[in-house]
Amino acid sequence: MTPIRVLLADDHTLVRAGIRGLLQGLPGVEVVGEAGDPLQAREAIKALTPDVITLDVPSIRVIILSMHTSEEYVLRALRAGCVGYLLKASAVAELEVAVRAVARGETYLSPAVSKRVVDDYVSRTGGAADPLDALTPRQREILQLAAEGHSSKEIAQRLGLSPRTVEAHRAQLMERLGVHDLAGLVRFAVRVGLVGPEG
Repeated sequence: MTPIRVLLADDHTLVRAGIRGLLQGLPGVEVVGEAGDPLQAREAIKALTPDVITLDVPSIRVIILSMHTSEEYVLRALRAGCVGYLLKASAVAELEVAVRAVARGETYLSPAVSKRVVDDYVSRTGGAADPLDALTPRQREILQLAAEGHSSKEIAQRLGLSPRTVEAHRAQLMERLGVHDLAGLVRFAVRVGLVGPEG
């Protein structure tokens, strides 16, 4: 399997070191370089042609690392072309999920961020948003399979993921949907029509 090539761009040396340490332990992920300012980042992009870049200013296939959860910050990042918005307080497993998601061409938002954006949208429009809109296609797949009674190991084998990645997705689903156990996920999946009452 070709590794996902990641470039770290941040003006804080400690932030880069911390993210490098987290990513180096992930299978199939290779940190190919670091940059401390936009000029270095631009040169590194040309020289290293990374698949994914983590930085605090937007560029191609960018994951923004931020402590801000407000809709204004998220929308500004997405309008600037970012495809990922990860909170700096996120768990290690979420970093892996985010990197793999943007490498597949998906958009990734931390659960707390997407819930806030959807809630802001619903309160502003007065309408009821489709609760599935807050989920990525991968999360919908995992939700459906989990609701059908498949174990994390079975889901991992079926989707070509590691069990740890499936568990991370399930934890994010629960946080994003405001449920606390598998039964809650099943009830949600039945309510939105993802699976039938019989599973």
